[in-house]
Amino acid sequence: MIPQRAAQMFSLGQENISPSPASTKGPVRYGELIVLGCNGSLPSGERGRRKSRFALCRRNKANGVKPSTVHTSCTPQAAKAISNKEQHSISYTLSRAHTVVVEYTHDSNTDMFQIGRSTENPIDFVVTDTVPSGQSLTDAQTIQSTISRFACRIICQRNPPYSARIYAAGFDSSKNIFLGEKAAKWRMHDGHMDGLTTNGVLVMHPRQGFAQDSRPGVWREISVCGNVFTLRETRSAQQRGKMVDSECNQLVDGSLIDLCGATLLWRTAEGLAHTPTVKHLEALRQEFNAGRPQCPVGFNTLAFPSMRRKDVLDEKQPWAYLRCGHVHGYHSWGGRRAPEVEAECQDRECPMCRAQGPYVPLWLGCEPAFYVDAEGPTHAFVPCGHVCSEKTTAYWSQISLPHGTHAFHAACPFCIHPLRGDTGFVRLIFQSPLD
Repeated sequence: MIPQRAAQMFSLGQENISPSPASTKGPVRYGELIVLGCNGSLPSGERGRRKSRFALCRRNKANGVKPSTVHTSCTPQAAKAISNKEQHSISYTLSRAHTVVVEYTHDSNTDMFQIGRSTENPIDFVVTDTVPSGQSLTDAQTIQSTISRFACRIICQRNPPYSARIYAAGFDSSKNIFLGEKAAKWRMHDGHMDGLTTNGVLVMHPRQGFAQDSRPGVWREISVCGNVFTLRETRSAQQRGKMVDSECNQLVDGSLIDLCGATLLWRTAEGLAHTPTVKHLEALRQEFNAGRPQCPVGFNTLAFPSMRRKDVLDEKQPWAYLRCGHVHGYHSWGGRRAPEVEAECQDRECPMCRAQGPYVPLWLGCEPAFYVDAEGPTHAFVPCGHVCSEKTTAYWSQISLPHGTHAFHAACPFCIHPLRGDTGFVRLIFQSPLD
C-alpha cells in the first residue's frame, strides 16, 4: 500500500512533466548518450569528457566526413592519404603486401562525434568500463579494458530531422582507422571494403519507441561502414554474422549501444522532452516522504534521502524484503549485524509474512533518462533495491544486456547489477501512518 499523498503525486503522469532543456532555446541538440550503471553521475565525479552522460549538439562548424577515393593497392596516393594528418582514411590490411585505403572527405551536412576509452583529442566522450553498483574500475584495472580506445563514431545530420547514425571504430589522432590482418574484413559487392572491430559495437533498437509500451529489440552488430549484421558466435570471432539488409544503423530514441565493457543509452532530443526531469523526480521524492510511510514493526517514519546523498545509508532509509516487497525501517533484533554488513548478508525472514529472501536498503533511481514514464517509485529491482516506476522496472527486466564476450543477462540500469528472481523486480508494500 502507498501513502495517500504519495499516491496523489504518482497520478501526475506525462502531462505534468516540465519541458526538458531539449525544448528550450539554444544550440540544436541531436540527443544524449547516457552510461548504464551510473545513477545520475559517475562515482568518482564528472570530469571533462569523462562523465555519465554526453549531449550531442550541432557544432559551430561541420566536421562530418564521408568516403571518397578507394585505393586498392599501395600507391603513392594511398601512402599520402595515410600519412596526411589532415586527411581522414581507413586502412584495411589484407596481407603484409596488400592494404586497401579508403579516403574520407569533408561533409558539410554532418557532424561527427567519437566515443572510446582514449583520452586523446579526437574522442568527444571518454567511456571506461562499468561494473555492478556503478563503481568504475581503477586505473590499473582499466589497462585490461575490453573497450576500444577509439570504439565508435556517430554521424548526425545538421538539418532536420537530425538523424543520427552509428559506425564502428573512430579516427585516431592522425585521422586514421586501421584494421589489421586479424580483424574481420571483406570486400563488398560494389568493390568497397568493410570490417568489424575486435570486440565489436552492438546495437539494440527498442520496438514501439522508448515509452510505456516499449519492447526490447534484437541485438545486432554494426560494421565500420555502418552495415548491420547478426551477432558473431563470440564477441571477437573472425567470422562475421549475416548481413541484415532490412535494418540500418540509424539510432532511435532508446537505442542501446554496447562497447564490450560499457553500455550506452541513446535518447533523442524529442524523447528527452517527454521524459521526467531531475526536478520531477525530486518532487516525487518529497511528496513520497511527506506521506510519512512507517515501519510496520518499529513504527518509525521512513524517508528516501536527498539525491545528493543517494548512495549514503540514512537512519530513515527504507529497507525491503525483496521476496514479498514489505518495506520496513532497518531493524537489528537478535544481535544482527550493522546495516553496511547486512546489505551484503541479505537473506532474512520477513516478520510480516515469513517470506525468506534478500533484505536490502532501497535507493531511488535518480537518472531520469532511464524512465519510460513519469510515475512514482512503486517497484524495486531485485536484488539491488533501486526503486522506480512499475513500467520502468518491467521494461528493463526484459532486456538482456551483453556481458563479457558471449553472455547476456538482464540488469538494473541504475547500477548494472544482474537481476534475479522470476521477474527481476518486486512491487513494494508500504505501511501508511496509523495516526
